Amino acid sequence: MAARGRRALGALAGLAVLAGLVTAPVAEAAEQQQPVAQKPYLGWSSWSLESTNYPGVNPAGPASWLTEAHVLQQADVLAAKFKQHGYDHVNIDAGWSNSFDEYARPVVNPTTFPDGMKYVADYVHEKGLKLGSYLAVGLDLKAYNDGNSPIAGTTDCHTKDLVYPDLRKTNGWDSAYKIDFTNPCAQSYVDSVAKLLAGWGVDFLKLDGVGPGSFKGGDNYTNTSDVEAWHRAIAKTGRPMEFVVSWALSHRQAGVWQANTNGWRVDTDVECYCDTLVTWDNSVKQRWNDVVQWIPDAGPGHWNNLDSLDVGSGEMDGLTEAERQSYMTLWAIEAAPLYLGDDLTKLDDYGVKLLTNDEVIAVNQAGIPAKPVSRTTDQQVWYARNADGSSTVALFNLAATPARVGADFARLGIGGPVEIRDLWAHRNVGSADADLPAHGSRLFKVTPRDRAALAAPAVVHGTAATGTSVSLAWDASKGAQNYDVFANGRKVTTVTGPGATVTGLRPSTAYEFTVVANQRYGRPSAPSEKISVTTPVADGPKSYEAENGSPQGGATVYDCDCSGGKKVGYLGGSGYVVMPAVTAAKAGTYLLQLSYVDGDSSRTGIVTVNGTSFPLPVDGSNDNDWNTPQAVTVPVYLRAGANTVQIGNQAGYVYDVDKITV
Repeated sequence: MAARGRRALGALAGLAVLAGLVTAPVAEAAEQQQPVAQKPYLGWSSWSLESTNYPGVNPAGPASWLTEAHVLQQADVLAAKFKQHGYDHVNIDAGWSNSFDEYARPVVNPTTFPDGMKYVADYVHEKGLKLGSYLAVGLDLKAYNDGNSPIAGTTDCHTKDLVYPDLRKTNGWDSAYKIDFTNPCAQSYVDSVAKLLAGWGVDFLKLDGVGPGSFKGGDNYTNTSDVEAWHRAIAKTGRPMEFVVSWALSHRQAGVWQANTNGWRVDTDVECYCDTLVTWDNSVKQRWNDVVQWIPDAGPGHWNNLDSLDVGSGEMDGLTEAERQSYMTLWAIEAAPLYLGDDLTKLDDYGVKLLTNDEVIAVNQAGIPAKPVSRTTDQQVWYARNADGSSTVALFNLAATPARVGADFARLGIGGPVEIRDLWAHRNVGSADADLPAHGSRLFKVTPRDRAALAAPAVVHGTAATGTSVSLAWDASKGAQNYDVFANGRKVTTVTGPGATVTGLRPSTAYEFTVVANQRYGRPSAPSEKISVTTPVADGPKSYEAENGSPQGGATVYDCDCSGGKKVGYLGGSGYVVMPAVTAAKAGTYLLQLSYVDGDSSRTGIVTVNGTSFPLPVDGSNDNDWNTPQAVTVPVYLRAGANTVQIGNQAGYVYDVDKITV
C-alpha cells in the first residue's frame, strides 16, 4: 500500500498494521539462519483487490474485500493452477488488524479473520505455500496507549520508552510515532512483534511507508534504524522469513536496504485507485524509468520490487493485451518478484497463458536484471547477458502508436550466427526485429552458435569528456582478462575493467572509439560497435547555468545547493527553459551533462537541440529532496557555433534544471 505525494490514501492509512492475537513459543536463534530470496519470489498479494473501485470488489468500502475466506480462496487457486509454475506466496497486505493487545502488538480483526492468522498460515502451509504479512513502519498511534503499554518479554519497558519526547510522527502517512532506537526498549518491542509473527508461521514480511522515500525525507522520515532493527529481530526468531521494504525507496540508502532486506520497492503503487486495478498511464509505464538506477543493486538475496503484476484479467486490469504482455515482460527481465494482484478465480485465458509461460518465468528466475540500451526514445531495446553465453533481448514500443523496433546485435556485443527464440511465441525466428503495436513488446533469447567465442563489449558509451580526454564505459564480456581501447583505429590503452579514460587527445576533434575484449587463452573478441565523441575546446567542457538562460511559461528560478546556488523549476506543461548560446568549435557529437534536481520518482524532460527533440528521463530520489543535484550524460549533435538547448515537457512534470555542461 502506498500513496504518491500528490495522491493521498488517508482513509486507508489506519489499516497499516500487522497482526497478532495468540503467540506461539519460538526458540531464540543465532543471527545465522537459512538464506532466503535466492531467487525472486512468485505468488499473489491482496492489495490490488483491496484498492480498486471495480464494481462489486469492495462493496463495504475501501479494503473490504480482505477477508479470511477470500484469502483462502486465492490460496486454493494458487496451489491448484500456479504452484507448478513456481508461484507459492500468499501475501496479505494492509487491513487485517483493527486493535492492539496489552503489549502494543496488533490484533487480528475477529470479524474478517475469525480463525486467526495461525489458522491461515497452517492452511496455506498444508498446500505447500507460504504466508506473507504486512506492517507500517513506526509505532502506530493507537498502539501508544498514552505510553502505558508494557513491552512483552521485558520487565521495565513501556511504549513511552519507544518514542521521542515530542512524539514526532513518521512513515508515508504520518500514521505512527517515530521510534527512538537509542533506547534498548525499542529493539525489544520490534523483537516481540517479530517473535509473534514467527510463532504464527509467517514466511514473509512487508514493512511499508519506509523512508527516506515514500516521497518524504528528513530526520523524521529516515527509518533506516527501523529496518536494521527488523533485520535483527527476524534473525533472532530463527524462522526463515523474507523481509521487504516499501514504497518508493530512496536509492541514496541502497546500501542499507541491501544489507538488511530481501527487496525494496522502487516506485509508488502500481494500482490506479480507480475503476480497474491499474492503467497504463497510472502507473505501469513509469516503471521503465524508475527501475533503471536500481538495476546494479539486485541479486541473490535482494531484488528490485516493481509491485503487483496485474495482467490476469483484461477487463479488471484495465489494459490491452499488448500492454499486459509488456507489463509482464518488464517484470520478468528485471528479475522482479512476480506476485499477482488479480482475483485468481476470475482470470481470462490470455492472462493464464501469460502467467504460466515457463520460458518467460525462467528469464525471471535466472536473476539477471536487464538494462536499457538507450532511453532517449520510446522504441527501446533492453538486454541481459546470461551465464550460459546467451542474451535476453526485449523490445518495447512505449509510444501510443505502432512502431518498428529492432535490436542491433553489434551494439549488444553479439556476433556470428545465432539462434533466436521468441519466448512468448515458443518458437525460433529469423530476426529480433518486430512491428509492435502501441505499448507492445517482444521477448527473445539469443544464443550464439559458437558459445566458446568471447563476446564483444556491449553498449560502449561516453561518460565524460575534456579537451584532451574521453571517459568510456561498457558492459563487461564474461571471461575477459582485459580490454583494448582503440581511438580512430589506434590502440590507446588497455584496462582490466569495463571502463577507461583515454587521455592525450586533441581539443575540438572527433574520435571513433571501439573496444576489444581479450582472454588469457584463445582469440580476442570482435570489436565493439563504434561510437563517436568530439572533444570540447581546450579549456572545456563549458557549463551553462539554467538561471542564466531564459525561463519561459511559468518556469521560475529557485535557490538550491546547486552550481551557482540556483536552479530553474516549475518546468513542464507550459514551463520550459532555453539556453540559447551553447557553443561548439566544430560540428560533431558531444557529451552533454545535465545537472538536475528530482525529489520525485523519475521524471522525463523533452530536450530539444536546434529543433530536434528527444525524451530524457532521469533518476529521482523519491524522498522529496528538491535541493541536491544529480547528473546524467547523453550524446547530442551540435553544429559549429551557437546552439539552442531547450528543456520542458508539455505532457508532464519535469525535473528542475541546475545547469548543462558540454
